[in-house]
Amino acid sequence: MITIEQIAKKFSGKSGEVIALEPFSQEIAEGELVSIIGPSGCGKSTLLRIIAGLETPTSGKIVLGTSGLKRPVGFVFQDAVLLPWKTVAENIRFPLDTSGVPRSQGDQKVKELIQLVGLAGFENSLPKQLSGGMKQRAAIARALADDPPILLMDEPFSAVDLLTRETLNDELSRIWRKTGKTILLVTHSVEEAAYLGTRVMVMSPRPGRLRKTFDVDLPSPRGEETKRSPEFLDLVAELRTMMREMTQ
Repeated sequence: MITIEQIAKKFSGKSGEVIALEPFSQEIAEGELVSIIGPSGCGKSTLLRIIAGLETPTSGKIVLGTSGLKRPVGFVFQDAVLLPWKTVAENIRFPLDTSGVPRSQGDQKVKELIQLVGLAGFENSLPKQLSGGMKQRAAIARALADDPPILLMDEPFSAVDLLTRETLNDELSRIWRKTGKTILLVTHSVEEAAYLGTRVMVMSPRPGRLRKTFDVDLPSPRGEETKRSPEFLDLVAELRTMMREMTQ
């Protein structure tokens, strides 16, 4: 579904050239949920933006799928970025309206998405009337509106409290299993990365490059028992040790 071929990225600024990503390659299969972790400034978000077409790589290329579709991705940012004057339903419908989807068809899609992300009853609420977790649910629904096969998520739960974050982790896992989307999730939480991912990609400090990929051999669906299992605890410990070594 996603082929990363020797992607590299350099930025030029007043203080000189900054190497954000050194060349590396990776393949992500259809239907995977791959977590990406690494120290701050290692190029995790830059990689997502290149995949989405929001940044141009200095060298290398991204190949999405096998059908030749151009940028079939949805993007969920750290901030929900909802239009404050539009209701939940209107925010979710926005990409459908801009794509020219007929009103009746769009309304049905919005209804399905609201049910999928657990926002039934809040269709007519404005963003200011929602909690942080509810805003992110709406943002996820909006990203899924065009039914993209790939969903990119850049630290989407970092701004919410721990209990809300754990709830949203379970919701994302449920949505992934139900929709079969290919998901790339950038996170600073090793626990979140291990709990959600089928694989965990660990990036090195800047200049960013792929240091190691871990296969996550944990049963699905996952829950509280998963977090208490020796396999999960061992993986989290190994990831945390690697992260600590890279920042010392």
